[in-house]
Amino acid sequence: MRVLICDDHAVFADSLALVLREKGHAVVGVVYSPDAALRLLPEVCADVCLIDLQFPTGSVLGTLPTLLAAAPETRFVVLTGSTDPGTVEATLAAGVRGVAHKGQQAAEIAGLLTRVHAGEVVVDPETAGRLPSRPRTEAQRLADYLTPREREVLTRLVRGENTAGLARSMKITRSTARSHVQSVLTKLGVHSQREAVIVAARHGLVSVSTGEWLLP
Repeated sequence: MRVLICDDHAVFADSLALVLREKGHAVVGVVYSPDAALRLLPEVCADVCLIDLQFPTGSVLGTLPTLLAAAPETRFVVLTGSTDPGTVEATLAAGVRGVAHKGQQAAEIAGLLTRVHAGEVVVDPETAGRLPSRPRTEAQRLADYLTPREREVLTRLVRGENTAGLARSMKITRSTARSHVQSVLTKLGVHSQREAVIVAARHGLVSVSTGEWLLP
């Protein structure tokens, strides 16, 4: 996992970087302001970016859309000292994939980042206990219409299999595999296998690290 850390508390940021490196992750940058993160994000290809919610210049909420646009393949996790449900919901609505609490140990935050990298949307337990249930996304609602066979096809697409590979691994003809793939695309409202994989990862349908189906 390639991680970029953005926090104006240098001691915390550097300590977390050390913990992540000890766990075998690549820390591709440690910066201390959103502007510095914005400059670095397009260059480092981070899998996950941990960014503090509050900086001396104010909340990062207004900057999140620009940060996400600068690195569309990066999953963002916001670090906050607030357990206010409105604040947390606002960060999730902005498109972040996780919310970590400053009261957590560095090892716990590292574990949360790993889960986000695996495709989950994660909020630390203390904060999550104060939140109302999050509404399901449109993609998650559409995924309910997938048959068990179509869910298997989508998980295999996320694992990197193509139509020929699907046919071999599922012991079906290529024509049947193409039919299953097209049905998945139609039900999810996408136009290509790549779009289907992106939707599955972004909306927590399938874990990108294990290829397992995540929804109930």
